Amino acid sequence: MTLTKAIPSEQRMRKAIADRDTTYDRRFVYAVVTTGIYCRPSCASRPARPENLRFYADCDAATAAGFRACKRCRPSDKHSMQDKMIEVARYIESKSDERLTLSDLGDKYDLSPSQLQRAFKGSFGVSPRQYQDAIRTNQFRSLLKDGDDISGAIYQAGFGSTSRVYGDAARHVGMTPSAYRSGGAGETIHYACRQTVLGPMLMAATRAGICFAQFGNDESQLLQTLSNEFPKALIVASNASESPELDDWIAALNKHLSNKSPRPDLPLDLRGTAFQIMVWRFLLGTDDGDVVSYGEVASGIGKPRAVRAAASACGANKIAVLIPCHRVLRSDGKIGGYRWGLDRKRALLDDERMRRSG
Repeated sequence: MTLTKAIPSEQRMRKAIADRDTTYDRRFVYAVVTTGIYCRPSCASRPARPENLRFYADCDAATAAGFRACKRCRPSDKHSMQDKMIEVARYIESKSDERLTLSDLGDKYDLSPSQLQRAFKGSFGVSPRQYQDAIRTNQFRSLLKDGDDISGAIYQAGFGSTSRVYGDAARHVGMTPSAYRSGGAGETIHYACRQTVLGPMLMAATRAGICFAQFGNDESQLLQTLSNEFPKALIVASNASESPELDDWIAALNKHLSNKSPRPDLPLDLRGTAFQIMVWRFLLGTDDGDVVSYGEVASGIGKPRAVRAAASACGANKIAVLIPCHRVLRSDGKIGGYRWGLDRKRALLDDERMRRSG
């Protein structure tokens, strides 16, 4: 059985249409009563009056209501702009060691450079160049772990110069290459542990953003887990004078957990394989109250056969709640697993449903 996702709120759908947001193209279509046509949210057609819009979960529903498909955005076509961007991502992965310009990619996929940049960033949250650098960075990290010297790893990963690694790529790794190779030696990671409505949580951050947010039984257990992740980093308790943002971030997250505010939009330092990061970014695109199956996650990133790998990527998530892997259920609709306990998963889902219905 395939889970059916709830249609987004009317406010979100109207905003998606106004922004021509490609990330909503698979989640609903809208129709215009004065023209009798239905479109994708990203359609570039002239905006209609708000009172003339109608919203439907899919093309079949819009057709059943008497509307016909737009010839410009072709909402009933099997391949959407999101599908095309997944193809672009696969191509970038296959050519990660080559120089790829927006013009080159645009020519290959029949889009202008600006269209491709906008659509790709709308689908994945990063530009094509940032995506390519993330893939190169993962390769670079693997080479360092395997014992390659830093200069050799830089060129084998396709960066071409040390400035690319110590500039853009360092922001993906969250620490310098030599520090990563030595288990975080020379890097300072601040952490804070707080009691939340779902039990003790420890949050930690590098200068790039939050790299760790996990629930546990007590602070000592959580601190040991953090130390295992970064065995040679300098791990320092936050005292607000050193890292005031961290205290604010964990307070904002606890406020969200208490069902008093939306999930906070905080900077994240994602650390994983290219596949894992794609899964996590897909989950970041879901909304409060949404649930998806592992199969839908795999299909959503263009890897429909990689259901088990998608489940493993959810299990490898080190940033609880902020990367909402709790929204993924089994294909039969059952709650499935959750590394921080099923009671917490149920509580998170129940709170999000209440927030959405309210």
